[in-house]
Amino acid sequence: MEREIRFILIGLGNIGRNLLDILLQRQEAIARDYGLRFRLVGAADSSGAAIDDAGLTLRQLIQLKLGGYGAAVYPQAGRPGMNALEMVQSVEADIVVDASPTNLEDGEPGMSCVRAAIAQGCHVVMANKGPLVLAFGELTGAAEEAGVTLSYSGTVAGGLPTVNIGVRDLAGSGVTRVEGIFNGTTNYILTRMASEQMGYDEALKGAQEGGIAEADPTLDVDGWDAANKLVIIANSVLRRATTLADVRVEGIRKVTLEQLEEAQAQGRVIKPLAVAEWDGQDFDLSVGPVALEQSHPMARTGMWDMGVVYHTDTMGRISAVITAEGPVATSAAVLRDMTNVYR
Repeated sequence: MEREIRFILIGLGNIGRNLLDILLQRQEAIARDYGLRFRLVGAADSSGAAIDDAGLTLRQLIQLKLGGYGAAVYPQAGRPGMNALEMVQSVEADIVVDASPTNLEDGEPGMSCVRAAIAQGCHVVMANKGPLVLAFGELTGAAEEAGVTLSYSGTVAGGLPTVNIGVRDLAGSGVTRVEGIFNGTTNYILTRMASEQMGYDEALKGAQEGGIAEADPTLDVDGWDAANKLVIIANSVLRRATTLADVRVEGIRKVTLEQLEEAQAQGRVIKPLAVAEWDGQDFDLSVGPVALEQSHPMARTGMWDMGVVYHTDTMGRISAVITAEGPVATSAAVLRDMTNVYR
């Protein structure tokens, strides 16, 4: 017997739009394998919102976005000017999906929407890192008190189950060190520089042309995106109340081709690493380029890879790597979280 799950989507950029596309392809398989059928009853972007209790047509919404239009012009269901919070407060749903852009100043619009969803008894699935980085304890505490699930596995390394491995699969074991390549752009740049004898500017241009770097790559190349993800790992896996101020952050702009060649001559590979290490009293948290032995799992990653290594006291060392070109894997992680709420 199928169970219908009503969901709201905040944000129709690459992650939100690809989520709808994956649902179009996978809906029948999900219904067959898990007995779940997801119905989109509300969607919001910068133009406004679209609301339909009977369900919005995913293909039509995707076509609107690809045509350069917003949710507000969806026939009959469009609500020009309605913001995401107003939509969340006015639509009855089981899950609210936050795929809005990351905002590290005040977390909006996602922050208010997540708070409202939890207060209304909705489960929340997040691809947006901002609210978690700024208010992890508040949001997870509110979800626990409300008896709803707050899932965010897509916020750290896209489709790689980085959070799930640490929180679920290492339960009962102590984590002593975490090493992660959490930002694909920086790994792409350093990998191409080293393997193709290419300068930083040329490698960055390749990342932008490949769609994995923004026109303004500051958050990536200066280390802040990886630091945001390390904050989420520290809070969730290490259970350490952590903010960005706790992380030493260094970018990759100053890494030269000469440094990469020197490391290679010494049997090492420079990689953009996020590290949390237990020093006996607390975790030391840092992000920056690190020269790794070639045998290290993260040293062997290719330019489209991200990965994580967990060092534990009783489960040994566990490594995982994902190869993903583009944002589709992050959208798939959102669907994974939506499905797991009911498994």
